[in-house]
Amino acid sequence: MSLKRNLKNTLLFSTLLFSLSNCTQEAPKEVSETKEDNLTLAKKPTSWINERVEKAEARLNGTEAGKIVWQAMEAHGGLNKWFQNGPISFRFDYMPVSGGSAKKSIQQIDTWSNKAVHQSIEDKDDTFGWDGTNAWYKRNDTAEFGYDLRFWALTPYYFEGQPFIFDGQGVKLEKLADKEIEGQAYNIVKVSFDAGTGDAPDDYYINYYDKNTHLLKAIKYIVSYPKFFKDGNHSPEKLMILTSYLEEGGIKLAKTFETYSTDENGDKGELKTKVEVSAVKFMPELENSYFETPSDAKLITE
Repeated sequence: MSLKRNLKNTLLFSTLLFSLSNCTQEAPKEVSETKEDNLTLAKKPTSWINERVEKAEARLNGTEAGKIVWQAMEAHGGLNKWFQNGPISFRFDYMPVSGGSAKKSIQQIDTWSNKAVHQSIEDKDDTFGWDGTNAWYKRNDTAEFGYDLRFWALTPYYFEGQPFIFDGQGVKLEKLADKEIEGQAYNIVKVSFDAGTGDAPDDYYINYYDKNTHLLKAIKYIVSYPKFFKDGNHSPEKLMILTSYLEEGGIKLAKTFETYSTDENGDKGELKTKVEVSAVKFMPELENSYFETPSDAKLITE
């Protein structure tokens, strides 16, 4: 379940950063800007958004699996509103139940181009991010983040941003057999990636969408990021359950997650991690330059 490169417990969320960033789209080349368009903003002009959304709608509704994902986008507030709201900011607290270190930061994400800037909870002057090409960091001499920054730059977003992150190219969707769990019926869609998409194209998600509300309710995934798993290996499959939701700017997103191991039958096992999301807001005023690597930052080259 990683998120490939351009689009990140470390082993649980590892590959998310790289699985989907290559699945995004740049501005439509055939749509010219108007005098009213402010192209310095990370929030793109309405004409660009409309074209991207129309293409995504047509592509997704071309398959049974894609229709389910499109329904989920609509149920969560709509892809058009998602982009019209501009960059999103939120606090993401990742807390292992036993063992492992917590990861807590406030982050701003360019949802159009999948770029990120994080501020540490302990010291707001300690920052790191992803500019679309490079991972970078700035921190005081005595500060230690204690986890892989390149890896983590987009990982929280690619949990929190579902189902909207599946609108781009490079995403493969497969309808699996429906399931009923504790009396609730689910549409099941497997999300995988084209060969060569980012650093871990073997990652996948198996997503559970409520048949009645079309909301995303749970995600099964593996981690195959080569830095952690050599020779094509990957982590055991995990199960992430969305346990509550929040709403901001007309968009419904997860407020809390719980991640579990799975047993040999793929059923829920031991609770591993809890996640809390807070301080969610959209920031349409942010400019493209906000997501550039700061001149005094250090690049992460590993």
